[in-house]
Amino acid sequence: MGVTIYHNPNCSTSRKTLEAIREAGVEPQVVEYLKTPPDRETLRKMIAEAGLTVREAARDKEALFRTLGLDNPAVGDEQLLDAMMAHPILINRPIVVTEKGTRLCRPAEKLFEVLPK
Repeated sequence: MGVTIYHNPNCSTSRKTLEAIREAGVEPQVVEYLKTPPDRETLRKMIAEAGLTVREAARDKEALFRTLGLDNPAVGDEQLLDAMMAHPILINRPIVVTEKGTRLCRPAEKLFEVLPK
């Protein structure tokens, strides 16, 4: 298994994380998740492996998050996942998957917790 980054090229943290992976001498599989989002079960698995709640994995800084009413604490995991599947921009990024684990790399330095040496 190599390194996979779920990447948004418009995001500076995502670009910084990708650059750090490459500087470490690794060429990752880059998944531009806005074009090719993970399926629901893959996303659910990545969230669990990263030790996050579904709410922590949702990008609450996107205006769409509030527009859809997802900032309401009564909105549950399944509704959040539904929204993330319908609108991949709501998936927080970048998520990096390696044989050492999965991390939401915010800040980008979290990458070093899972980057193979």
